[in-house]
Amino acid sequence: MRHFRLMAATGVFCGAMAIQAVAQVSFWEREWPETDFTRTAVDFDEIMSGGPPKDGIPAVDDPEFIAVGQDSNLEDREPVMALELDGQTPRAYPIRYLIWHEIVNDVIDGRNVTITFCPLCNSALVFDGQLNGEVLTFGVSGKLRNSDMVMYDRQTESWWQQAIGTGIVGAHMGDELTQLTSWMESWAEFKARNPDGLVMDQPNAHRPYGRNPYTNYDSSTRPFLYNGEMPPNGVPPLMRVIKVGERAWPMERLREVEEITEAGVTITWKSGQASALDSARISKGKDVGTIRVRDANGQDLPHDVMFAFAFHAFYPDGTWMTGN
Repeated sequence: MRHFRLMAATGVFCGAMAIQAVAQVSFWEREWPETDFTRTAVDFDEIMSGGPPKDGIPAVDDPEFIAVGQDSNLEDREPVMALELDGQTPRAYPIRYLIWHEIVNDVIDGRNVTITFCPLCNSALVFDGQLNGEVLTFGVSGKLRNSDMVMYDRQTESWWQQAIGTGIVGAHMGDELTQLTSWMESWAEFKARNPDGLVMDQPNAHRPYGRNPYTNYDSSTRPFLYNGEMPPNGVPPLMRVIKVGERAWPMERLREVEEITEAGVTITWKSGQASALDSARISKGKDVGTIRVRDANGQDLPHDVMFAFAFHAFYPDGTWMTGN
């Protein structure tokens, strides 16, 4: 009898969850009439509102650039996303702008690229804007999953998980964007290496650029708007880790030795870059250093520097490279 009561209770619970999911989709469809909600790779109850509505955090399209020597806004310790495509003038995308816009859609010599930054999980990735011959441009959905930004493409309004570059809802469910090699470094490092480079100019929007709206976030004990499992073995959830594939190296391990060669890659750490998620003024943030990841031939490799909780959420079976 107890077995049957348990089965009945389970059936009631599953039925309630199904009704809730249907109601949730019905609500979303008002704002997302073009999204195919019949195609999903995740449970809808994993997706939550981050607060702003669709495009409430406005992506930047067709950004303007100025020569490195012409910039008068950035301070030396401020972080920038560096993108150095073969044969193209290197470009820097300042985090002081990305922290307020989260997505920049750019075109470099006819090639579409999308630069992304999710402040809540510190994930900063650049994606190729072409997928199977189709050009995609992206906006901020206002939704989160595992405290990570859910992007959407404007062509099909499919939803994409920023930290892994994968379509999770809609026509592009299961599709994967190509991550381009980029890295976050200090403005001083970028301009010293690229005196003839370009830097994204300040967008024409009313934002307190240079200020951090997430003051002391990376010193918190718990991530914001996150209900998932915490990292194993007492790893602090907001510790930065270097993600290469499905491996994660703790930032503090790199800081201690400054260079590690293992698992086919060489990872270096150099001081001088301010955290964008520490002090109210980004340029005054604590020193988190610059990470570069290279292969055996010295070529830079795609990677991410993300918070430990986000790595565990998206790579629950990933390998922690603690050196033990």
